[in-house]
Amino acid sequence: MHRHEHSSRHAALPDLAAQLRGRSRKVTGPRQAILEILRHHPHPMSNKEIFAALPKGEGDLATVYRSMHLLEEMNMVKRFDFGDGIARFELVAAGDDGHHHHLVCTRCSTVVEIEECFTRDLEQRLAESNGFKSITHKLEFFGVCPRCQ
Repeated sequence: MHRHEHSSRHAALPDLAAQLRGRSRKVTGPRQAILEILRHHPHPMSNKEIFAALPKGEGDLATVYRSMHLLEEMNMVKRFDFGDGIARFELVAAGDDGHHHHLVCTRCSTVVEIEECFTRDLEQRLAESNGFKSITHKLEFFGVCPRCQ
């Protein structure tokens, strides 16, 4: 378990822009600014947090929503739900499937990334015992961090 260190794990902005171009998507000013914000932010961000971090004139809130929808469809970002009804997004590191979990403080919203995960064997047993195929999981943990105790 460790805190995010995004900029060192994520591709450089030119590489991210190349991913967009490679999928016939324009690298607009707002998209480039959003990718740069996500590269350097230490935890998943909501659309409103991304908009607040955008330089003035780089787009409106609707632009952020559209851009995040596109980036999610392209698997460049992953969506997280921390139980408060607000979607949050995190850039998926190069060569990473984006699969990890978080420990979230219910008081201050501090987020800690959890690297440990269930084994494929457990997923397989759950699938077989319930007649499911191709299962995956999302799991977030909630508690009170040391600072808020």
